[in-house]
Amino acid sequence: MSRQQSEEIDRTTPSGADSGELTMLGAGPRNQPSERFEVFPNPHPQRAYHILIESPEFTSLCPVTGQPDFATIVLEYVPGPRCVELKSYKLYLWHFRNEPTFHEDVVNRILTELVGSLEPRWMRVTGEFNVRGGIYTSVIAEHGDAALASPYPDLRQRAR
Repeated sequence: MSRQQSEEIDRTTPSGADSGELTMLGAGPRNQPSERFEVFPNPHPQRAYHILIESPEFTSLCPVTGQPDFATIVLEYVPGPRCVELKSYKLYLWHFRNEPTFHEDVVNRILTELVGSLEPRWMRVTGEFNVRGGIYTSVIAEHGDAALASPYPDLRQRAR
């Protein structure tokens, strides 16, 4: 990667990391919740391929009752110039654990922050929230070219 490309990534990502500068991997204090995530250059930017990341242990707090809300957050995207680094993404999701937020807000915030850093060709964030008061809630937010939306409707079933 040229110095100019590296500096460009530094200006466009919250962490300023490229694949050689990822800092959240490993033990110690890097295993704490974080309001940021790290990215790395897409190794195949010429190809429109799909990435699916399923996080079944998401937790936030109900802003009204203060009770925990549990969910599975599913991230699907066709990467543009950058991909999200998985450990830092996990720590990013973890930071919502003690944050009061509505389901609709948190899913859209995750999408907005990821789109701002990754600049994907297409992205979908789905929050599948566990039952609360007899009601299940799913929130789906999308960005980008809908023609690139996953042509694999059963992809999540195969991934399990």
